Amino acid sequence: MRQANLIDGKWVEADSGRTLEVLDPATDARVGSVPVMGAAETRRAVDAAAEAFPAWAARPVEARAATLLDLSARMAAKRAGLAALMTAEQGKPLAEAEAEVDYARSFFEVAADAVHTLEDEHPEVPGKSIRVHRRPVGVAVAITPWNFPLAMLAKKVAPALAVGCTQIVKPAEQTPLSAIAFAEIAVEAGVPAGVLNLLTGAPAPIAETLLEDPRVRKLSFTGSTEVGRLLMRGGATNLLRLSLELGGHAPMLIFEDADIESAVRIAMAAKYRNGGQTCICPNRFLVHASIHDAFVAALAEASAALVSGIGTRPGVALGPMIDDAAIEKVEAHVTDALRRGATVVTGGGRRKVEGAADRFHEPTVLTGCTVEMKCWREETFGPVCPVRAFRDDDEAIALANDSEYGLAAYAITSNPRRIERLGLELRTGVVGINDPGPAVAAVPFGGVRHSGFGREGGRWGLEEYLEIVTVSQADG
Repeated sequence: MRQANLIDGKWVEADSGRTLEVLDPATDARVGSVPVMGAAETRRAVDAAAEAFPAWAARPVEARAATLLDLSARMAAKRAGLAALMTAEQGKPLAEAEAEVDYARSFFEVAADAVHTLEDEHPEVPGKSIRVHRRPVGVAVAITPWNFPLAMLAKKVAPALAVGCTQIVKPAEQTPLSAIAFAEIAVEAGVPAGVLNLLTGAPAPIAETLLEDPRVRKLSFTGSTEVGRLLMRGGATNLLRLSLELGGHAPMLIFEDADIESAVRIAMAAKYRNGGQTCICPNRFLVHASIHDAFVAALAEASAALVSGIGTRPGVALGPMIDDAAIEKVEAHVTDALRRGATVVTGGGRRKVEGAADRFHEPTVLTGCTVEMKCWREETFGPVCPVRAFRDDDEAIALANDSEYGLAAYAITSNPRRIERLGLELRTGVVGINDPGPAVAAVPFGGVRHSGFGREGGRWGLEEYLEIVTVSQADG
């Protein structure tokens, strides 16, 4: 497995020779090492991307789309290896890693199709001939998180390359090997030198160099709200165009007409994917008082039955937290909730897994949760389900919207009028109604308020990498 970086079509090491160890969070076993790149290497990556941009942007749309489809097909052929690598460096169960490869591939297929819909427009204006066309912004940057190493990369690379941008990718320090494996596939698929560049290592010197370079015209970031604010400040000098998918704190509203069995199935699928380490998993469960006790009992039973363990073992549904700080945060949220009056229905602590590191947290259901508790105000990013009851729709919507975040929300109901109201009044960028997986490649995905701005997916994701140009010609 290659462990170098890609700059201008060449596989290179860091100028300093420094490397970063990549460890399996489930076992602490060494998975590999990657270069620690700095400012000089970053400038060379920008040089390469800027030089490659004119030719890639001028390449016919059909040719760029064909390259993306070839890339997707090669990912499919290497699905097993990509999934195994992702499980090793990130910890998620192998079945989830395989599903992530499929999800990542879908962004290249959607982008290859959607790029054909971006046609020139000709508004009718008396005395003028008007053409509105779109052109790629230029050099783009993608900074991706550790929780979905391939999917978050694909969300950003696919639209950028489809419309003619060149790109520099900076993956998370915990999961850089999946990105390197992807870059190898891109080279095999015929992505030209300089069109895709990959840098690994500590984020500060790389990001600072990219933000200071006026040739960088677009940055897409998925991660914490705090880092998003830093990137906004850093990009202000060059008026850098940004897409930010930041923190989430999704509510799940379960109404009195919900079928308990179906509600639990939806809740489990939405909450425990990747061990609760997802930006859109429900972090607050609001349940109608009339079914509260029955839902909690069923959710607790299903949660307790989940098997934790090393992701390659049969039957494992929950992997480890990504690092020690992550599991300590989960524990702190549970401790705070108990101190403030919550009750543990199931779970509440760590799980011992034979032959593994001590980073596995029990799936946990808490009741009696209040707005003062950290788990109700902050993103836990772990397998914890805080539950509280509500009396009517007005209260449920008010509680759901009582957050600075606005990435996703969920609701379980069959009432058509209520569904319409929820879509209008829940202040999030994504609303899943009886749907545990509303994020698919063909539709726009992104947040509002402190969850960021910009959209990924479908033609909306492509438009984030385009400038709109109006050409006005006077008649006569």
